[in-house]
Amino acid sequence: MFKYFPTNYVWNLSVNLAIEMGARIGEIEAMCAPLQEAAKAPDAAGTAAFRETWARMADKLCELAAEDEAAGRALSAGEKYSRAATYYLTAERLQAHGAPGRTALYGRFLEVFAKGLQLGRENCTRVEIPYEGKHLSALYVRAEGASGAAPILVQVNGLDSTKEMKYRVGLPSWLARRGVSSLVVDQPGTGEALRLHGLTARFDSEHWASRIVDWLEQQPHVDSRRIGLEGVSLGGYYCPRAVAFEPRFACGVVWGANHDWRDVQKKRLAKEGSLPVPHYWEHVRWVWGAKDMDDFMRIAEQVHLDGVLDRIRVPFLVTHGEKDSQIPLQWAHRTYEQLVNSPKRELKVFTEREGGVQHSSFDNSINAGHYIADWVAETLGGHTA
Repeated sequence: MFKYFPTNYVWNLSVNLAIEMGARIGEIEAMCAPLQEAAKAPDAAGTAAFRETWARMADKLCELAAEDEAAGRALSAGEKYSRAATYYLTAERLQAHGAPGRTALYGRFLEVFAKGLQLGRENCTRVEIPYEGKHLSALYVRAEGASGAAPILVQVNGLDSTKEMKYRVGLPSWLARRGVSSLVVDQPGTGEALRLHGLTARFDSEHWASRIVDWLEQQPHVDSRRIGLEGVSLGGYYCPRAVAFEPRFACGVVWGANHDWRDVQKKRLAKEGSLPVPHYWEHVRWVWGAKDMDDFMRIAEQVHLDGVLDRIRVPFLVTHGEKDSQIPLQWAHRTYEQLVNSPKRELKVFTEREGGVQHSSFDNSINAGHYIADWVAETLGGHTA
């Protein structure tokens, strides 16, 4: 793990995620160098300083991209807009719920991200899935060279990630090269669903996952018999739960197991384990729509997989980083052990040899991501060569 700030795990996590999404180390240095003292400050003051330097760099990139556009250099402009979007999102993610200007910053991020996709001519299309009288937004990446219906892997967020983060890390493009399409979704409690539509998380993830499958079954480029589901971080709970109760999924993958999130919350209350975001308790109450801490802890009591996984009767891959600072490795073993009816279950622990030893491989995602892509291609009928 790259530790720019010696005493601030949450900021280091954000920097590592930005690097995985394509940040440039020279720009990382320029943005982070003024923040050494702010990294020691309380959440509100520190994150405000973080936002200032990162948004300033993003603004500069947008100015440079506009100059490229004016010169007719759309591809160069698209690349700069895409990198600027990563910096806007990284800054937004660290702000407290309700922080002044956070909603506007998120809107700016969405605008710039979309412009980067368009000018960069990327294989990625925004789609909207009807849900509860509103919609779930998603990014669709089509399998390369597909002439007919292709297999697809639905990919969902963790506690605080977004569809754009998952897209930029790279799994959708690695799958596309293997003949597998991707649908990366902002499910309830994350991304646009939470920020723009007020759709909070729910423990019964099959509720929204089934609506996604309904939509996919109507898409002509999707082979409805070969729909898989992957979840990262807290998605390591959402995904197995959904696959257990939605039999139309053909396989499941967790990138970071999260078998018993209720236990993780109790440990965090006791100051055990690393937190993923600043303002943590305020953030989780927002995500789950909890009125107060007692209400949140009542909700958290339902977020575990005991008594659920024996329902899964499709192939399932459990992955975990050997040195995960947020979710202990024991929970990956527990998930694997309870997949007793899966015809093809596998536990893959990423070690120092492969890299990706931290939470959901945020410290080095590429080898872990290619392992997952190969497994999915082999399971859903894509190709690995």
